[in-house]
Amino acid sequence: MADNLLQKMAALRASAPATRRAILELILEDPERALEESFETLAERSRSSVPTIMRTCRDLGYAGLREFKLGLAQALALGGSPLHRSVSIGDTADDVTAKIVRSASASVLGVRAQLDMAVVEATAAALAAAPHIDIYGAGATSWFMANDLQARLFRLGLSVNAWADYHLQQVAAGAHGPGSVVVAFSHVGGMPSLLDSVDVARAQGARVVAITRPGSALAARADLLLALDVPEDAVMRVGIDAYLAHLTVIEILSVLVAQKLGEPALARLRRVRAALQRQGIDVQGYPLPVWDVAAQEEKA
Repeated sequence: MADNLLQKMAALRASAPATRRAILELILEDPERALEESFETLAERSRSSVPTIMRTCRDLGYAGLREFKLGLAQALALGGSPLHRSVSIGDTADDVTAKIVRSASASVLGVRAQLDMAVVEATAAALAAAPHIDIYGAGATSWFMANDLQARLFRLGLSVNAWADYHLQQVAAGAHGPGSVVVAFSHVGGMPSLLDSVDVARAQGARVVAITRPGSALAARADLLLALDVPEDAVMRVGIDAYLAHLTVIEILSVLVAQKLGEPALARLRRVRAALQRQGIDVQGYPLPVWDVAAQEEKA
């Protein structure tokens, strides 16, 4: 796929007008850079304009800028080595570091382009108003995401639980009612046990927020879909790109929910921090433990 897309761009470059040819040359020269930078920056570098870049994307068969970037990211995901899509086996430590950091940065920057702001706003409003929230995660990464969001929303004063066990997800789903919310994390979006739990919760009247790939079985069940399409990892089914993208969405939702809850939530956060600091938790410096019993007895 990567070779086909690059070959298509090279073929188009040969017959393209001068401005579009300059755009294609810059992308072919460094696809990773084109993936991570804004189209305004690419337009400036190629001495063209965003509308010209849009026309170039359409020449390549993509509806717009977002679709082209996703296509390029998917294409590059099939390149590289078995260790990472951007890395070659012979790369130096400096090359590996630079490529992985660029790739991670591009994944986070791509979140904004993929999110529907109306859905983001509606999700934050639903979470802030829900009498209860359950968060489901299937798999190691999704379970971590579920726990992280639960910890953040709980500190804001919301009634929220995170569930990993399939049986407990089913039990929790059956206890839902109108107005409650279920948040389901799954990059792949096809785990049968997770889909079963979502179906049960929906049958009780709960609204389902899905954080998953567009077009997945989980996405089809969502009342509020936060769709994120990221390149697959070369080593693990769910890699760092999905990890960072989902964490970014968690941060966005947490801040928006806190805004909607207002001063009571902020006051609660201040009280939680003060309580932790009184117990010596979440502080800058920790007293070192003394393991020498004889030394302690001498001081006594």
